[in-house]
Amino acid sequence: MTDSEAPLTPLSPDLERLLATVPDPGGVESGDVVYRDGATDLEGFLATPPRASSESELRPAVLVLHDWFGVVDHVKVRAQMLARLGYVALAGDVYGQGVRPGPDGAAAEAGRWYGDVPALRARLLASLERLRAEPGVDPERIAVMGYCFGGSAALELARAGAPVAGVAAFHGGLSTGAPALPGAVSAPILVMTGSADPVVPDEAVVAFEDELRNAGAPDWQIVTYSGAMHAFAVPEVDSPEHGAQYQAVADRRSWAQMRAFFDEVLA
Repeated sequence: MTDSEAPLTPLSPDLERLLATVPDPGGVESGDVVYRDGATDLEGFLATPPRASSESELRPAVLVLHDWFGVVDHVKVRAQMLARLGYVALAGDVYGQGVRPGPDGAAAEAGRWYGDVPALRARLLASLERLRAEPGVDPERIAVMGYCFGGSAALELARAGAPVAGVAAFHGGLSTGAPALPGAVSAPILVMTGSADPVVPDEAVVAFEDELRNAGAPDWQIVTYSGAMHAFAVPEVDSPEHGAQYQAVADRRSWAQMRAFFDEVLA
């Protein structure tokens, strides 16, 4: 169930400004949703656009995957931004209900999933199926996007041949323990990365391109933003000594690139 667009805790000024970059049409509903992967409870965040003029009208949808901090305010804001654009958006939960590691535990929690690709893909499919089951969602028009850890996770769905219309990754890692097999990738892919991201050096980009070529991926593109570090699209990140820093220009341009991509694949 969802309520009016106000269930978030008070947002930081940076996230308030980010949300305001997409005009509010009124009528967006949002709230936490609990669903399951086997015996594990997951808690995502669902945002839905203003009600359709007809109950039979099906709407496109986007699964939004979180960075290594879990389903926190940033990914919830992105879901609300997408709902304002007319998409049903689910900020999917990889970690499990109540698992929201802080800075001291995030790397270990994300590493657990990076190290078990089959489990990660299964958990992602649970979120995808929860979104697909939402009333009013067009099952043929679902895309996936993610930030950092979530960007890497989104690409795992593409490698697994998940039945989605498109996959967009923001500054996600490009390596994997289970490279795509020939013929496995069918969804169009958009990767947006920073030229100064130590997590995704030039050789990682080339290796990913080779992986897609070897898999026969039919439709992919990689956009690189000059001077952008890791987490360039996450406001409040400011750790250049660790190679991670928000960059407003790259954030704005990558969001516009994603919108154009979704306009095409979710038409």
